[in-house]
Amino acid sequence: MPMPHVLATLVVFLHLAFVVFVVIGGVLALRWPTLAFVHVPAAAWAIYVEWAGVLCPLTPLENSLRTAAGLEAYAGDFVAEYVFPALYPNGLTRTAQMVMGAAVLAFNLIVYVAILSRRGSTGVAE
Repeated sequence: MPMPHVLATLVVFLHLAFVVFVVIGGVLALRWPTLAFVHVPAAAWAIYVEWAGVLCPLTPLENSLRTAAGLEAYAGDFVAEYVFPALYPNGLTRTAQMVMGAAVLAFNLIVYVAILSRRGSTGVAE
């Protein structure tokens, strides 16, 4: 496997891990509250990307690595079959991006209200 292909695949997995962290990082912060210092900026960035309609810097990096590897199609490839559709769904509209950003914001607000109320009810900073 050529090096650009390996790097492109690693970037895709990093991208997917970031998306998963944005979605569930608040829940992880319930267990490890200091994780919020990393999760809140990550979630804010993801919401900004969705609402502003800008590209995450990982996307052009990934595309340039795929181009360098001479890759066009991902038919039959695990990454292309299961990971790419999660990150780049067909028919993604501006409205869908706004809804996804709002959903991430709402979910995380609920989680962080729970974290703050739990801290407030114990009277102890964790």
